[in-house]
Amino acid sequence: MKIEQSTRASLWIELADRGWFFSRPALVAGLLALTLSATASESESDAGAINQVAGTWRMVSATLEADGKIERPYGDNPQGMLVFTPDMHFVEVLTDGDTPRFASDARGGGSDEENRRAMASSIGFFGTYSVDEQGRFAGNRVEGATFPNWVGGVRTTKELQLRVEGDRMYETFTRPDGGRFSAEFVRSR
Repeated sequence: MKIEQSTRASLWIELADRGWFFSRPALVAGLLALTLSATASESESDAGAINQVAGTWRMVSATLEADGKIERPYGDNPQGMLVFTPDMHFVEVLTDGDTPRFASDARGGGSDEENRRAMASSIGFFGTYSVDEQGRFAGNRVEGATFPNWVGGVRTTKELQLRVEGDRMYETFTRPDGGRFSAEFVRSR
């Protein structure tokens, strides 16, 4: 980024050294464009450097520990994506990749058993989130969810922890019933 800014400035200086003359309006417009692009680039990189969770993450494993038992709530083939946008919104969808297709091939036409299985083996929700001064996850607010009881819920780091280590993120969520959900994600590239 600093190199890109330096290169742009060097171009203007080199053109002037070669005898190129600019009208005052062209010179002012060029310098203004250089300043604005440098300012935008710096603020974009600062925001990206501060927010550790921003980006797209794919779930690679998930477990639920409850009543002394460890279960795999999304089966042996968990599928999931967690996206944190730079403007502080998020969306998370977690599913069991082996959930059988509905016999009717219609979303609203599943049997009671198919609907129960699909609901129990998936969750989708979205909302806003915050980070602390070090760019670490600080909490979220759920604005919409496939499980309506979560809508309006606010989670702090007391209930929900997200820890980033390189290209891996570890999520731990303590459910209201005391169960402890853990998931591992990898950053998508």
